[in-house]
Amino acid sequence: MQNLNRRTFIKTTSLAGIGLMAGNSVFAADFPTVRVAPEKRNFSSEAIEATIQRMKSAIKDKELAWLFENCFPNTLDTTVIFKTKNERPDTFVITGDIHAMWLRDSTAQVWPYLPLIKQDARLKDLIAGVINRQTECILIDPYANAFNDGPGKSEWVTDHTDMKPELHERKWELDSLCYTVRLAYHYWKTSGDTSVFDAKWFEAAKLIIATCKEQQRLTNRGKYRFGRTTSWSTDTVPGNGYGNNTKPNGLIHSVFRPSDDATVYPFLIPSNLFAVLSFRQLAEISEKVIKDAAFAKECTALANQVEAAIKKYAIIKHPVYGPIYAMEVDGFGNCLLQDDANVPNLLSQPYLGSLKTTDPIYQNTRRFVLSDSNPYFFKGKAAEGIGSPHTLVDQIWPMSIIMRAMTSNNDQEILSQLRFLKNTHAGTGFMHESFDKDDASKFTRKWFAWANTLFGEMLLKVERERPHLLKNV
Repeated sequence: MQNLNRRTFIKTTSLAGIGLMAGNSVFAADFPTVRVAPEKRNFSSEAIEATIQRMKSAIKDKELAWLFENCFPNTLDTTVIFKTKNERPDTFVITGDIHAMWLRDSTAQVWPYLPLIKQDARLKDLIAGVINRQTECILIDPYANAFNDGPGKSEWVTDHTDMKPELHERKWELDSLCYTVRLAYHYWKTSGDTSVFDAKWFEAAKLIIATCKEQQRLTNRGKYRFGRTTSWSTDTVPGNGYGNNTKPNGLIHSVFRPSDDATVYPFLIPSNLFAVLSFRQLAEISEKVIKDAAFAKECTALANQVEAAIKKYAIIKHPVYGPIYAMEVDGFGNCLLQDDANVPNLLSQPYLGSLKTTDPIYQNTRRFVLSDSNPYFFKGKAAEGIGSPHTLVDQIWPMSIIMRAMTSNNDQEILSQLRFLKNTHAGTGFMHESFDKDDASKFTRKWFAWANTLFGEMLLKVERERPHLLKNV
């Protein structure tokens, strides 16, 4: 069950039963083989294997190099189902231990491979297949966050919302649609290939804008509602299924966070910041590829409207840190000051391209979220980092440690994050969803491909920008 996997299931260092071992105990040698055997991998890429060999030479610390070798290819090794459908690439991407495709996770899982698609035509097709599948998913239901591989029975089929057979879950999360734009836009920019921008893709793009406009709720609440019979309060929403009350102001509602937890105040600022960037990317595609000036103008106008609302309603004067971005607001003046490890969060905005690291308000916000003023920033014997209400208190997410390194310009801060990650994989050779701040052997999600691939992306960024650090971990 998802609640067990993603919330309460704290597991120690055994990897038994998840298909990631090659017959060796994690304690059988200093660095045992934990990557899937070549003949059992879902997808292989010569460009990926060459990158692994290069990085193993570049990274002085053997354990860190071993972690890269295990983590970077994990999405391809274990989670992709790549085929051809109607003479077009089609790729279904599971998250890992949950056999469903999240729009957000599927983008994030293949994202680090984009720089290699010019070297590997088959890898390029695989990512084009993810875009094509995401297009199909949006056309099925733009409000759904996760999908089955075709019609099937989800464990959430009894949720109080408009569940279709193709849906795994139907939580409205604004960032889900933004992630699909991110992948398509950067695939085009990297490869020059416009074949993914067919009539179906453009139909999905228009549905993205229409859905976001509906969730501004300027005149009514819209048609989306959600409820779940559950003992977890954050797994369902109040307000008769619409979420807590808000005052319309141009911001877009996100009933759920990237963690799949319900928002307290539905104007989720990290996702709105991400949306501004995504709408401008849609405008550029529409203008330069689709040649639809009217739709480009509509996308740009919506981006400008949301950006103006963020500046007016989302910046709060903190007594210690000065002006900072709130995580959530409601338009009435109420706000939630914290951060959550899941991306998009406040910390990750420069990584996504939504804000610059030099933005003074971002810098204030960053200092806030990496302090004890953030109720979900934890320090312990094992490490320090941001957690999430999704995994309750005292659980640090490796993703937050990775994101801290990726948004830092300070060598010592980056080195500290690398050492935290090296010391908290609990002997498994992989990243996890979260671990106890005092004991990394108590962790959630043994097989979480997004965190694994993101770890690899971080080390590649360090190699590209600060290669000397790889000699000093």
